[in-house]
Amino acid sequence: MLRWLIGGGREPQGLAEKAALQTIGEDQSQNPYTELLVLKAHRDIVRFLVQLDDNRFASAGDDGIIIVWNAQTGEKLLELRGHTQKITAVIAFPSLDSCEVDSQLILTASADRTVGVWDCDTGRQIQRVSCFQSTVKCLTVLQGLDIWLSGGNDLGVWNRKLDLLCKTDHLSDTGISALVEIPRNCVVAAVGKELIIFRLVAPTEGLLEWDIIEVKRLLDHQDNILSLVNINDKSFVTGSHVGELIIWDALDWTVQACERSFWNPSPQPDAQQEIKLCQKQNDISINHFTCDEENIFAAVGRGLYVYNLQLKHVIACQKTAHDSNVLHIDRLPNRQLISCSEDGSVRIWEVREKQQLAAEPVPTGFFNMWGFGRVNKQASQPVKKQQENGTTCSLELIGDLIGHSSSVEMFLYFEDHGLVTCSADHLIILWKNGEQESGFRSIKLFQKLEEDGDLHPAV
Repeated sequence: MLRWLIGGGREPQGLAEKAALQTIGEDQSQNPYTELLVLKAHRDIVRFLVQLDDNRFASAGDDGIIIVWNAQTGEKLLELRGHTQKITAVIAFPSLDSCEVDSQLILTASADRTVGVWDCDTGRQIQRVSCFQSTVKCLTVLQGLDIWLSGGNDLGVWNRKLDLLCKTDHLSDTGISALVEIPRNCVVAAVGKELIIFRLVAPTEGLLEWDIIEVKRLLDHQDNILSLVNINDKSFVTGSHVGELIIWDALDWTVQACERSFWNPSPQPDAQQEIKLCQKQNDISINHFTCDEENIFAAVGRGLYVYNLQLKHVIACQKTAHDSNVLHIDRLPNRQLISCSEDGSVRIWEVREKQQLAAEPVPTGFFNMWGFGRVNKQASQPVKKQQENGTTCSLELIGDLIGHSSSVEMFLYFEDHGLVTCSADHLIILWKNGEQESGFRSIKLFQKLEEDGDLHPAV
């Protein structure tokens, strides 16, 4: 049976301690997800999950099929067919209060160079756009303007009726890998190792048509950008293939902070040999971000890092959180974090405060002058350096969800219905709170007995 190994949550004292990895056994008292429900409908890798409302989600992947599910029961509600190749992007397009038809829409892009618009309530394909010159790799909805954007070798702007409002010229053969909205009707597009700022201009009395203007190109990254997310209304963050984390001002597009030390697993001089071995690009690539008001949570290679926005440095890390690359992370309530990996595992972590150990004082006196002291200055320097650069929190493993047999691509968290994971094994798994589900079953049983008249009052 495959062993699931993780880092121990402490700074290593050398190669010997680094090799001793912590494991988690069967007793997972803090893991509520003790029941699972396996959903089988896809015939190929399931790469995307999108939440539609409090009770429904949609899945899509390499078989070109989109399926709408009930998040509580696991019932398959709709099967949407129309694409001939794999799905490359999925996004929900919420309805507007002013719309006559109050329905939830899904936008799906495919390698067949089409984008489909689907009604989640009926499963009907409302429209299909097939005028793209390249595969659309990302989709973004700007709900305030009631438009959506398609990112491929160019950037297209569309309205709800799927009319093309405007588009850019050919940007790059690599295409746009990510898009986010920033203030002042602007968007940021990740194109290779560049960030391009575009401004959308809505029609006015003097301008009858929409327009999209390239405002600026940001060239601070040294390699391809893999992650791009908003932190808040004032800043966004990007991560690259070589472990560069850059925080940007969303108003003037300047660099607010930068972190490039993910490839350095320990400041200890005796770990230099291991550092060289760990400097593979796959080990330091920033695959995914999630944020809150205080921290950025980064999936870096096989590890997890917590970067504090105020302190501007990493405050917690698990350098070997999984056996393979971490593909997706997100926050849970109560200072918890969840991650999934190419190794097929899903893990739950808790961010905990930890007490910093003070550096041992340097003894003085005659014997210390000749190196005979209990602790000499040279020996204490790494301790001081570790205290200065050490983390102030730890990431502790509290749950290990083992159910998939292949890479777990992403997941969704439903506050009332648990977790949903999708995988390269073609499966979707609903992870349920065992104690909560047991309570639900007891209530249903009681209600059934009461309806059948099998309940008798106690004498």
